[in-house]
Parts: sequence; C-alpha cells; structure tokens
Amino acid sequence: MKIYINGKFYEKQDAKVSVFDHGLLYGDGVFEGIRSYSRLVFKLREHIDRLFESAHSIMLDVPMTKSQMVRAVVETLKANKLNNAYIRLIVTRGEGDLGLDPRKCRGQATVIIIADNIALYPEKFYKEGLSIITVPTVRNLPEALNPQIKSLNYLNNILAKIEAVNSGCDEAIMLDSLGFVAECTGDNIFIVKKNQLYTPPQCMGTLRGITRDAILEIAKKSRVAVHEHVITRHEVYISDECFLTGTAAEIIPVVRVDGRMIGTGRPGGMTLKLMKKFRELTKKSGVKY
Repeated sequence: MKIYINGKFYEKQDAKVSVFDHGLLYGDGVFEGIRSYSRLVFKLREHIDRLFESAHSIMLDVPMTKSQMVRAVVETLKANKLNNAYIRLIVTRGEGDLGLDPRKCRGQATVIIIADNIALYPEKFYKEGLSIITVPTVRNLPEALNPQIKSLNYLNNILAKIEAVNSGCDEAIMLDSLGFVAECTGDNIFIVKKNQLYTPPQCMGTLRGITRDAILEIAKKSRVAVHEHVITRHEVYISDECFLTGTAAEIIPVVRVDGRMIGTGRPGGMTLKLMKKFRELTKKSGVKY
C-alpha cells in the first residue's frame, strides 16, 4: 500500500505524522471519503469542493489547489493499482504544540490520501435489509459544531455507534436537538411513503451527502416526487420503505427500526430501483484514471 503524505508516497509502515499534529491531538482537520468504480472516481470534484468548504469554515488553509488535489487522488489510485477503491482524503491543521491555539501550527497543513478496499456492511444486508435503532446521543447542534463541516472530530458519531453496537445493531438513527430525525452515524436517511421520497433537510443537523444528492437527482429524473423536510420517528415507523445512503455504504435498505417492521419487512421496490440506477451511474460518471 502506497500512502500519500504532503506530496510523497510512503509504504504503510512508514506513513507517519508528528504526534504534535493537531489532527491527532484535537481532531483539528477535515476529511472526505470517496469511491472509485472501474477506474472512475465517482463525484470527485464534488467531494473536493466539499472538502474545501469544510476547510474554509474552520479557517484551515489547504496547501493545494482543487486541481492539484484531484491529481493527487488520481496519482494515489494509480500508485496502488486499484480499479475499485475507497479513498480517504485528510487535511489536518498540521504540527503545533500541546495548546489549542491554531496559530502555533506554523507549518503548512498536512495532506494525507489513503486508497484501499472497503465493505462497510456484509452483502446479506443489501439483500435482506438492516435493523437499526434510535440512540440517545443527539446530533451536534449546528450552532456548536455544524454537521455540514466534515471534520476529524467524529466523537459524536462514534458515541452513537457505540450505543448501536451495544444494542446489537450495526447502525443507528440520531435525532437533532428538537427530536426530529437527523441522520445515522455515517449515512443520510430516506423514507418512502405512497411512492414519494422524503429525507431531512440539510439545515436540520445533517451532512450534505454526495450520495444523498445523487439519489435526489436520480429520483427527480425518474419523476419521483421528492420532499426535503423534517421527519419524525413516527413517520419512519409507518413508512413503506426506508434506506440509508453514504459513500462507503452506497444505498442500503432498512427493514426494521426500533423493533417496528418497515413496510413488508423486505427491501422495497423503489429502494431496489434506486440502488440499480445508482450502480449504473457509478459506471459512467467520474474522473477517469
């Protein structure tokens, strides 16, 4: 495995950053998870745009242009000879001291790119569906740490994941501070009711997911009515279908929530159609390498 760090490639065992890097000490940085399919990097420019938006919001100067970042991702994939891959792109504040003050990080930011294979969920869950729960840990308030910023500080999500695992589930719904459905620990959530598609709006403590946006685009082109508004747990319970979206997860059906069966208890028709259309999209859309 060849790992990119600040313009150079290192073997996995030699890929290191300083213990004084503020990404390690404080989660002070941003990241993107990206996928490539058959040597096409899916929505790469959209991911790079979001990375730069997150960095701008936390006043982190990325030491590369967007075009340079695109080339670095492509070079990393080529160096690892991967046709299908999961890419983790990380930018940290860089090396500083033990204090919080980001001004003490006097060097340039650290850029890391890792390309590897990933299988977030076993294949059977894509065929049979997930059983998930709602957990007590609520999503960060936008006024505290805006979920639109894809930061290295993922403790909020990790705590929710721990609660899900302790309850025997692989995934969990997180609510916002008002009790509405926000998102899952690493995925956006959709429900289907009477052949119409619903998902929480971006402003309610959810990340603007790249896969989420792709599904919304596919649905609109397929003339499916799409609604982005607040969703309650009750609406999830009585939905005809439910599914999650994310770069690593892609599209995965949900068949049970908090012990309630969703629809027929099997992946629904619209979910399966969207899964098929999404897979077709990944084969013809992206940056080639």
